[in-house]
Amino acid sequence: MNNYQKHLQQIRELKGRPRLLIHICCGVCSVYPLQYLREYFDITIFFSNSNIYPYEEFEKRLNALKTYLDHLNDPSIKLIVDRYDNPSYMEKLQEYKNEPEGGKRCKLCYKLRMEETFKYASAHHYQYCTTVMSISNRKNADWLNEIGAELQEKYPEVTYLYADFKKGDGIIRNDLLNKDLGLYHQNYCGCIYSIR
Repeated sequence: MNNYQKHLQQIRELKGRPRLLIHICCGVCSVYPLQYLREYFDITIFFSNSNIYPYEEFEKRLNALKTYLDHLNDPSIKLIVDRYDNPSYMEKLQEYKNEPEGGKRCKLCYKLRMEETFKYASAHHYQYCTTVMSISNRKNADWLNEIGAELQEKYPEVTYLYADFKKGDGIIRNDLLNKDLGLYHQNYCGCIYSIR
């Protein structure tokens, strides 16, 4: 079993402030990771989440993220919102529509969103990219980091930042900060199948 927390702690040895593109899925998952990473990186958030259904839910999660960014009041953190295209995204997941939550459908969904992040990072010359999804107890951090390793091979100019943000009391800190901020907290992962 990989110790992704140990991998993540290696950022303390970085020289300068490399550019990091970070995939963020929602406001509540962003709180602790952004607080931790902004000390070491120039951060751009990539909100690429066409999996979220319906569009009103997409907007709620994006607005929660914007509320948190207003709270941080850090003008160095930039936000890019990728285009929303739920119908074509769901076509890609349809093969696994009957899979249980946390199964093959979810792994494919992780990969699709992370690949969009890598593509953008590569095209815009970011040195690093990662995702905050590992903060969630419902997300498989091993899968996320395996996908990150595969995508780093495909996009070798971008370094994947291995992480399991829930480790090292990350999940506890995230939960406490979220309670203080009162951010919108969704009750399903995102896609129409997870609602069911």
